[in-house]
Amino acid sequence: MDTGGRKPGGRPTREQAAAIDARIVDGARAVFCRKGVANSGLEEIATELGVSKHTLYRRYPNKAALLEAVVGRDVGRFRDALLSAAAGEGRALDALRRAAFRYVEIGSSRDYAAFYLSVSAEAAVSPALRERLASWSRDALEPLVGFVAAAQGAGELRPGDQASVSGILIDLLEGVNNRIRLGDDGLGDEGTAGGLSLLGLFEERWAVFITAFGSS
Repeated sequence: MDTGGRKPGGRPTREQAAAIDARIVDGARAVFCRKGVANSGLEEIATELGVSKHTLYRRYPNKAALLEAVVGRDVGRFRDALLSAAAGEGRALDALRRAAFRYVEIGSSRDYAAFYLSVSAEAAVSPALRERLASWSRDALEPLVGFVAAAQGAGELRPGDQASVSGILIDLLEGVNNRIRLGDDGLGDEGTAGGLSLLGLFEERWAVFITAFGSS
């Protein structure tokens, strides 16, 4: 009988509760990736994880709450990855470039694409989810806006609205991601797409960005 990780007759420890939460979020994300958000239900997720419906519903009363937990964790990890990539010596523009390349590395992965394309598909027909997705995106991409502002402040990028400049950079980077994760020329065993490496595809877009916004 599933006890949700607690000792018989007692409540789970903090560590046990955290492990249960992580297991549920991991499992829910996997189901969302495989079946799509719209086609996934809490009872199915509970069954696949081998936990009781009570264990799941006690933590997440509905699918929206569970999706919030899944995406919230992803957003935190994504932000940390951008910040870690940017850390180090060099110009502010170098930090922006490192963070931008990390964006491409994460965004072009099949796992990332499967999940967020599923969320985007449901958001297209759900105004509430569409609004929430926009908020998640702003939170996830806030570090890039900050790096753009720092590069502008250092005179390494032309002045301008940081959010707009960052948005254009993201559009360019998404061109790389879409070519790899949606196109017929996805990355092969040697990390190439259409004869170019992931780095090569990134460098093409970065050069366009610098031509448009680099300081003269």
